[in-house]
Amino acid sequence: MGVRIDDFATLVALEPHGPDVFVGLSPDYPWGRVYGGQVVAQGLRAAMETVDSDHFIHSVHAYFIRGGNSDEPIRFEVDRIRNGRSFITRRVVARQSEGAILNLSCSFQVVEDQADIQESSLPTDVGEPGSGANEDWGLLSRRVAHRGGGRAAIWLKVAGPLGNDPVLQACALAYTSDDIPTTAVSSSHPRIDAVKLGHTTYGDAFIGASLDHAIWFHRPAPADEWQLHEFRSHGLNGGRGLSIGEIFTADGTHVATVAQEALLRERTR
Repeated sequence: MGVRIDDFATLVALEPHGPDVFVGLSPDYPWGRVYGGQVVAQGLRAAMETVDSDHFIHSVHAYFIRGGNSDEPIRFEVDRIRNGRSFITRRVVARQSEGAILNLSCSFQVVEDQADIQESSLPTDVGEPGSGANEDWGLLSRRVAHRGGGRAAIWLKVAGPLGNDPVLQACALAYTSDDIPTTAVSSSHPRIDAVKLGHTTYGDAFIGASLDHAIWFHRPAPADEWQLHEFRSHGLNGGRGLSIGEIFTADGTHVATVAQEALLRERTR
């Protein structure tokens, strides 16, 4: 059985267990296994514990290997791949008793005074920040602005407050980033209409899971305030679907870009 966790800062408060090894706990989730965004966020936090404060996260690439179990702690083992002047690279493996559940690579960069150009813009059809159908769960506030036809546009924020800590805010964005990609992919599937009409449930129609996940952090922003996650499906094949999305603050700042391949296997029995 998982532990009670009421805020995001507690979720990513890892306990050191020797050199470059950290342990995190999990709450229970209604779907059973540990939420993938939690493991990514905790893995990123473990990596950040080994990085100087003048280097900031700019990308994460992760493979989900097997579902995590809330009944036992997760062990995060950090490998210091490279310490450069401008860039630092880390690899993190998350393990439980059955073996590795996540393999994560991440890169950090010092702040550089260079051109800052934003080409993407906040969609105009998503309403006010925090508006839309309420689908809150756990530590995540969730408001649906649009869902269907291969697109999901949803306002998200984590349970805070997190203050101005850039480490916590980056980990919180990583946490939220795993929630919407599968929603966008599943909205492309021909059987999703049967779920919407109540003829079957999502769990009875599909086996779903995140497979691999990438985040590019463009600009810092508070993830305990409303951010729009705008994702589009790029199709389905072989039980796998690809979605690519952008994350915006309420004032339209482009915070991050996310890509994920998800398993969406139709149940046949």
